[in-house]
Amino acid sequence: MNIPILDLKRQYNMLKKELEPAVADCMASGVYVMGENVAEFEKEAAAYIGVKNAVATGSGTDALVISLRACGVKEGDEVITTPFTFFATAEAIAAVGAVPVFADILEDSLDIDPEKLEAKITPKTKAILPVHIFGYPADMDAVNAVAKAHGLYVIEDACQAMGSGYKGRKSGALSDMGCFSFFPTKNLSCFGDGGLITTDNDDFAVICRAMRAHAGGKNGAEAYALMGGKKDDSIKEVDSGALYNPYKYYNYFIAYNSRLDALQAVILRIKLKYLDGFNAKRAANAAFFNSRLDRNKFRLPVLSGDVTPCWHQYVIRTERKEDFIAYLSQKGVGTAAYYPVPMHLQKAFVGLGYKKGDMPIAEKACSQTVALPVFPELTEEELHYIADTANKF
Repeated sequence: MNIPILDLKRQYNMLKKELEPAVADCMASGVYVMGENVAEFEKEAAAYIGVKNAVATGSGTDALVISLRACGVKEGDEVITTPFTFFATAEAIAAVGAVPVFADILEDSLDIDPEKLEAKITPKTKAILPVHIFGYPADMDAVNAVAKAHGLYVIEDACQAMGSGYKGRKSGALSDMGCFSFFPTKNLSCFGDGGLITTDNDDFAVICRAMRAHAGGKNGAEAYALMGGKKDDSIKEVDSGALYNPYKYYNYFIAYNSRLDALQAVILRIKLKYLDGFNAKRAANAAFFNSRLDRNKFRLPVLSGDVTPCWHQYVIRTERKEDFIAYLSQKGVGTAAYYPVPMHLQKAFVGLGYKKGDMPIAEKACSQTVALPVFPELTEEELHYIADTANKF
């Protein structure tokens, strides 16, 4: 049997009768960047997550960068985050000129440890950036409490966590801002790159909308005023589907080109309707593994009852990580090694002065964590084969 870590074709074939006509209609419309489909997707995503505003971006990385800037994070500031994450989390902090400050993680959930935050706060600290790693939401009450006590912003890196929840609320609605990725491997995915920023703060939303499109036009003018510039009432609103907007040539500060393509929005609107069902199937697959995998051989996920994970990945731990990955590969089971190098030991951050041993729990996790296939289209036969094969290691 040959089971990949993820098979994108299965979901496509399941939805192709709905996807292909909608994509064709979008191509025939002549509206390919932003437009009505993007605006409608933003409304639907905001309603799904339970926030006032959703701002689509070109990628999850862009969502992080733009959110940090919208909160006023700038060169020389510090942002506390986890060392156990994908590079984009810390990269976004560095990209705005700020310094990523790493706090170690919890042994069970692999999320940032709220009790490690206080010791990392300095007069330069501007924000905390927790990551809902693998779709397991962080302890947001504890993170928010620390942030509130010190007047800090909190931005959720929910790029792996679309549809997950914490104490009855969706990830992305648990702090000042939330950031999502729609990269093809994500639970809610498009056919390329895409991202989203969520917030209940209307001012942040205006700034984010300006930053994703060169800080031009009405959004640029309004954002400029919110950021301390002189208000410019001469700039008018233009229909989002218009091919030509004369006001986009009036630009108010240095920003980005991070607009979501209409084609991607069409795909995301369709897939959003199925997200809860797909996540429920992932949860069922995870529950099966929890019941079948040998706990004497593997450390399985241990999560708080406060969280509803979306199971972006099902990650187990073994002290023989490389041998286990090689064994499963020989048996036809795909895996992913999350993560081989923690952020504080990446070459890109050598200048920060961290050394091996500074983040012992994250470093141990990097040496032990292996993701098994958990995607919703797995068959019952495949699930049994994965569990039985793993247990024979």
